[in-house]
Amino acid sequence: MADVGTAPDSSARAREADEPRNSQVARFSSNRPLRLDAGVELSPFQIAYKTYGALNADRSNAVLLCHALTGDQHVASQHPVTGKPGWWETMVGPGKPIDSERYFVICPNVLGACMGTTGPASTNPDTGKPWGLDFPVITIRDMVRAQAMLLDELKIDSLFAVAGGSMGGMQALQWAASFPKRVCCALPLACATRHSAQNIAFHEVGRQAVMADPEWRSGRYLIENANPRRGLAVARMGAHITYLSDAALHRKFGRKFQDRDNPTFSFDADFEVESYLRHQGSSFVERFDANSYLYLTRAMDYFDLAADYDGVVANAFRGADTRFCVVSFTSDWLFPTSDSRAIVHALNASGARVSFAEIVTDKGHDAFLLDEPELLAIVRGFLDGAAKARGLNSAK
Repeated sequence: MADVGTAPDSSARAREADEPRNSQVARFSSNRPLRLDAGVELSPFQIAYKTYGALNADRSNAVLLCHALTGDQHVASQHPVTGKPGWWETMVGPGKPIDSERYFVICPNVLGACMGTTGPASTNPDTGKPWGLDFPVITIRDMVRAQAMLLDELKIDSLFAVAGGSMGGMQALQWAASFPKRVCCALPLACATRHSAQNIAFHEVGRQAVMADPEWRSGRYLIENANPRRGLAVARMGAHITYLSDAALHRKFGRKFQDRDNPTFSFDADFEVESYLRHQGSSFVERFDANSYLYLTRAMDYFDLAADYDGVVANAFRGADTRFCVVSFTSDWLFPTSDSRAIVHALNASGARVSFAEIVTDKGHDAFLLDEPELLAIVRGFLDGAAKARGLNSAK
């Protein structure tokens, strides 16, 4: 039997990977293994998650939120490590588009991550030490299978909605493909049905930055009391550039110097944009595990929905009753609108019900996380319409 309860408070020395603060934890014992695409069974394992709102009497108002690469379960509440607000507080909460007074919102930390769900930073029960690179390589489909097991433990047979952006959008698509009878509506935002060669290349540069850090210690840094913070920070800096747009960077920083009027003729952070990226890198390493970064980027790289359905994406959704709302952003060059249009074309070919919106913005890929009024209105309108069709009026 799996034990679903509230995780104990972590002491200053306890690692968030095993004892996540301010989270609930579902623990699956050895008799409930998770079969992975890599061909191995993972057991025991655990899933850390947060919930907001209340489940209604017929258990029909559950909304599953899937986080992006560097996100976690703290979607609409203060992060226990950084103290910062939740990553989607513009979207989730009382009276917001994903209304926690109407819906029962569930956000799990993905498999392979480092905020309480089993991953490479977690303790390997066979050795009593962190898994490190002994942890099996995982896929987006593995993440979704684990989430389905969590819903089984919560006795939720059907989701009203599953939503997410970027890697979260990949999970939303995989949910609709793997468990079509369990998903009423899906909102894949700023994503694609497969990772492009360019995106794989960006990820490989980040992984090499991590592995080139001498403190990485062949993935054994936790055992050897080391920390590849420099490599992980550089990986984050490079990735963060892809989340923005040239216009957004220019608007925010331009070529302005940092606290000076003239160049120093050195390799200090002369420009504001350099200082910004260094801050992004240094703050990231305080809350994220380097090996988890390797595993999750690899999971995104492996994602190719068509490959599981005879090379035809439409076959993944054929016969599904799920309603879809696909959203892209004009300045997103990581997952451009052409990727979203390909999703829409596949859904149309499968006979699925789908609406599509391309939002004009210069905020880049990260626009789905920001206060983008058109996105908020689209999500609210789509969920309101789907709720009406489902006969869902209240969370009471």
